Formats: sequence, C-alpha cells, structure tokens
Amino acid sequence: MAFDDRIDQALHGALSALGHQGAPPRLAAAIPYAVFPAGARIRPTILLAVATACGDDRPEVATAAAVALELIHCASLVHDDLPVFDNAGLRRGKPSLHRAFGEPLAVLAGDSLIVMGFEVLARAGATAPDRALALTACLARHTGAPHGICAGQAWESEQKVDLAAYHRAKTAALFVAATQMGAIAAGQDAEPWVDLGARIGEAFQVADDLKDALLTSDQTGKPCGQDAAHLRPSAVQTMGVDGAMQHMKDILGGAIASIPSCPGEAMLANLVLAYARKMTVLPMAASKDPA
Repeated sequence: MAFDDRIDQALHGALSALGHQGAPPRLAAAIPYAVFPAGARIRPTILLAVATACGDDRPEVATAAAVALELIHCASLVHDDLPVFDNAGLRRGKPSLHRAFGEPLAVLAGDSLIVMGFEVLARAGATAPDRALALTACLARHTGAPHGICAGQAWESEQKVDLAAYHRAKTAALFVAATQMGAIAAGQDAEPWVDLGARIGEAFQVADDLKDALLTSDQTGKPCGQDAAHLRPSAVQTMGVDGAMQHMKDILGGAIASIPSCPGEAMLANLVLAYARKMTVLPMAASKDPA
C-alpha cells in the first residue's frame, strides 16, 4: 500500500467513531473538516518513509505515529487560521474551519485533534509500550514549549524575532518529529535523525515564505501575502527572493547528505529529491524581489 493510502485509511479509521460515540454533531462534523480532503501529508509520509528505511518491523506502530503527527499538524492549521492569529479565510481551497463553523468550534476542534493524536499513540501502547511512550514524549516535545510549534507561534508575539529559532519551532519542529518518530516506531535510535528533519523543515519554511510572497491564493489554496500583512519575519524579507531561493536549494542539498546510514537510504534520498523538485518550482517566481 502506498504511504498516502495507508495514512488516509488510518485517519478515516481514527475519526470514524466520532458521531457514533455521542459527540456534539457540529463538533463531530468540524473535526474531519479540518483533516479532509487531504493536504500534502508530507510529515506523516516522511515518518513512514523513515520507518520503512529502518525496517518498519511494527507497521501498526508506525501508522499510529503517522496519524498522531498529522492530527497535531491539522490542529495547528486550525489554530493558525483563527482571527487572533492569521485571520485566514481559506485553507486547502475551502473556507477555513472558523469561517465554516465559527470560532468557538474551531478552537474546540483544534483542541480535540491534539488530544486525539495522543490518544492514538496511547492505544498503540497496547502492543509496543516502550515505543509508544517514546513516541508520545517526542511528539509532545515538538508540539509545546520551549521549542515546539506552540513556541513557534509565540515568536510572532515578540518585538525582536530570531528568524532561525522561529523557523525551527514553527515549521521544522514537526519535521524533526517526523524523522525521529519514524525511527522510534521502527525500534531505532531517534537522535541521528534530527538533522534530516530540521533541514527539510527549514527548506519547507523558506519555500512557504517564497510562495506567500510570489503566488496567489488560487495557486496555493490559502491566503497569500500574509507575512507582509502581519509584519511577520520571513526568509524573503531577510534575504530577498533570489537569496531565499538559493538558501532553500543549499538546505535541501545538506538534507540529502545528512541522511543516516540505513537499509533504505537510497529511497529516502529519492524522496527528498522529489520534495526538492516540488519546493523549488514556483510558477510565478520572479527573478527579482517583488515591489
């Protein structure tokens, strides 16, 4: 089974019982609205790819880890879009959750997705308690403070922002979680996988900064020009378009070189190359900085 099919089937399974278990109907509708239709699913795909490269001897544990990670990511998007943060009206080409269901349900749906992510890992503990415990700690570390995605969002409230720390927390954190959790799920040491996740995450954030500056909402499925509108730090603001493009390519080259030795090393290198091609092709990219 392809990674995307494996991820989506498991996500549908995790969310299928909401209505049958007596959840308030609108909340039961809002939660899957935040998860489907699928986005790129890049984080859980990387997690499963690393697990596969390391042997994937407990695929049910790797699948649970991938689901948990994607639920946390979807929760972060719901919260990011809220009026108190980005006030974004679009997400994945449809109205953001708070526009479709209202702000109270958006907050509650995001919170529910976070709790559900850790519940999925708790259930995996029935068959692999040591791995599930390590996966839970890893995901929690990259979700909260001081260096997880909550800290990344909090950097936007500071008057002086460390761009590298901001990118590491806001975006790279869940990519590091993806590579480390893939290794943990397969019974391997997580530490050697930090650099790969950090580099992919940093490149992804630079690509996102470029798309925000250069593309339209029709092309991205979400509001563009948000960094400038909200006076947020970005690679484009700091380096310019050409500088940011080169920086992203340099990071991706380093990501491939950082892949730890493992049976599936070549497969992982091909995956990173595939993402590199996607990230470096910007349909409306200009050769000069936007006015």
